[in-house]
Amino acid sequence: MHVVITGASRGIGLALASQYAQAGHQVTALVRQSNPSLEALAINLVDGVDVTGDCADLAGRVRGPVDVLINNAGLLESDRLDALSWSSIERQLAVNAIGTLKVTHALLPLLGQGAKVAMITSRMGSVADNGSGAYYGYRMSKAALNSASKSLAIDLAPRGIAVAVLHPGFVQTEMVNYAGDISADEAASRLRARIEETTLANTGEFRHSNGEPLPW
Repeated sequence: MHVVITGASRGIGLALASQYAQAGHQVTALVRQSNPSLEALAINLVDGVDVTGDCADLAGRVRGPVDVLINNAGLLESDRLDALSWSSIERQLAVNAIGTLKVTHALLPLLGQGAKVAMITSRMGSVADNGSGAYYGYRMSKAALNSASKSLAIDLAPRGIAVAVLHPGFVQTEMVNYAGDISADEAASRLRARIEETTLANTGEFRHSNGEPLPW
């Protein structure tokens, strides 16, 4: 199985790359910049990938076909109503929503029947689940990603491609200053299980990595 992972240089992405490689799968990591931890793995590396830039040549840089595409690259910046940064909101939308769709669209020629696309999103993109406010850019970008993921699930089903929409949990990564309640390795293990369970019968469902259904 060939697994392609964006944002694989650290945190959940690095853990996913390591676990899939250890399980004997072919792994391709798409990253902005490589590092020794990533280079120590027996995987293919495609660096210089900025999801906010031109992704049109990605299919030519990835050794296809692709069985599982995991869109993990993401950006979290804190913003409150009394301290909004429009540039911050735009950056988060560009990375989390538009960039993810760019990558998926660029790699569609490599995804055949039976392939899967996994979107690593967040329950913070849920409108029904928002009980604390703030984080405007992050919430907006993940809500946009969730909406795009649902459309992709519908549009790709006739091609035999299933889409997983997954919240990893509150994970101990650099993004949240390691304040999470589960490790990146545990989150990666859970996500792999959810991706494995994804079929055309449950494509487009929004789930926690522990398997719990989440509200939109």
